[in-house]
Amino acid sequence: MILIHRGIRGYMQRRAAIRMQAATVAPTGLAGQERPLDPDAAISVRGLRMAYGVMEAVRGIDLDVHRGEIVAFLGPNGAGKTTTVEILEGYRHRTGGEALVLGEDPGHAPLPWRDRIGVVLQESTVEPDLTALEVLELYAGYHAHPRPVMETLELVGLAERAGARGSQLSGGQRRRLEVAIGLIGDPELLFLDEPTTGFDPSARRQSWEVIAELQRRGTTIFLTTHYMDEAEALADRIVVIAGGQIIAEGTPQSLAGRDTRPSTLSFRLTGSGRQAALPEALASRAVANGDGWLHLSTRDPLADTAILAAWAEQNEVPLRDLEVRRPSLEEIYLELTEGDRA
Repeated sequence: MILIHRGIRGYMQRRAAIRMQAATVAPTGLAGQERPLDPDAAISVRGLRMAYGVMEAVRGIDLDVHRGEIVAFLGPNGAGKTTTVEILEGYRHRTGGEALVLGEDPGHAPLPWRDRIGVVLQESTVEPDLTALEVLELYAGYHAHPRPVMETLELVGLAERAGARGSQLSGGQRRRLEVAIGLIGDPELLFLDEPTTGFDPSARRQSWEVIAELQRRGTTIFLTTHYMDEAEALADRIVVIAGGQIIAEGTPQSLAGRDTRPSTLSFRLTGSGRQAALPEALASRAVANGDGWLHLSTRDPLADTAILAAWAEQNEVPLRDLEVRRPSLEEIYLELTEGDRA
């Protein structure tokens, strides 16, 4: 699968601008804020609720998704994520709150509105007896202004398999065809539900290129995924839902203050290095785990690394596997959703 490079500089500039906007825009999903719906946003909801009898799956969320943005909507199973997405797609009627998707109420949107969104479900079935080309030609017929079939197959990396029947495609190829079905209507807004589940690492990276290319072409993407590396690689902004409420949102770098938290400086000592006393500036923060590794929390990794390097040189201590790591997005996510997962 080849990422089209035409205009890539413009794409990177646009993506940087979107991420800057995501970093500076006021959060909309947290409680206690009263703002009107934004008719210019791709998605705008206020006080969204969904109850099933006495059980309230979605409990008054606010959210804006800007046009051209990739937003990753994360949450544990049962958090209200799927219910929210189905409301936004127009497949489920909410029990409270307001919503606009591409300027229309998804619960009462006219038929032409449906032509402007694309949906890739987590699980679907590709017609086994039709070729990939025939499948897309079939679905193209449901849209007023479809994307060219062969162009769409090329975009998802299936042009060479256009004549293969669904039953002859591998699992990853069938998933690509499902993505192509979601794209064939040339949507302004694309809902992607776990798009790379079951993919090997190479296929996942190729799919990320497709998603990046779609954004470069101006498509807004609302992504759900359980892969934190996928959310970090693709999303301009991450929104976390737990217990039916949005509990955090921000860029992948700033979510829940990730960019301001201490980093961890880790290194392994062997031989004589184990007997040498660490510099006083580091010793009080160093924690050993019993197998030669030492870890210390640092708010100034550069300065502490310089102190450590000078000490190692002076004492002729080899430093093994030196690394500096800030909290991962997965660690932040697990911390945020710990109660809901329990």
